[in-house]
Amino acid sequence: MIQQRKRKTKDPCPECYLHRDLCLCSLIPRLESRTRLCLVIHAKELKRTTNTGRLAIKALLNSEMRVRGDTQEALDLSDLLVPEYRTVLFFPAEDARELDAGFMAEDPRPLQLIVPDGNWRQASKVNTRHPEIAGIPRVMISAPNKSQHHLRAETTEEGMATLQAIAQAFMVAEGPEVGGALMDLYQEKLKRTLVGRGVLPKPT
Repeated sequence: MIQQRKRKTKDPCPECYLHRDLCLCSLIPRLESRTRLCLVIHAKELKRTTNTGRLAIKALLNSEMRVRGDTQEALDLSDLLVPEYRTVLFFPAEDARELDAGFMAEDPRPLQLIVPDGNWRQASKVNTRHPEIAGIPRVMISAPNKSQHHLRAETTEEGMATLQAIAQAFMVAEGPEVGGALMDLYQEKLKRTLVGRGVLPKPT
């Protein structure tokens, strides 16, 4: 298959980072959930037009974003460890457990997902360089990503865009109403990005 050259979006929407003619901001849902999302994003990722984690923050009311790598001071996540939430790191570490119905049934508290956002190297540092969260479980979704198109090249068959992975996690934790809405948002982002790259035709 011929690989399409990725072109930098000129004058993108400052919110969804799509070309203004393809902006999807009006389609972003506002979703309530018991599950809480904390997106730990690398500062360099904020500038990437293919970033999808910020869309999850905009869609989920019970969420927040923290930026790492923008100062010399280490980001402290210890205040996230509160007893009312079952806090986990959503990262495929060697000891990560499958996020499934069985895992959810072990604890009645709502889940708090700490999700690293960045390239593989940046995301892995959240797993290894934050001693304050060293003791919390790592969870993952190991189902292969069978999507025909991707926003970025994936290095493993399980590789997903951040919003795509969050949607899968919320499908387990919250059900199809929330998880499905997030997945629809990801698919719309993907489709409009591919239109902007010329991979898909513009809708008439």
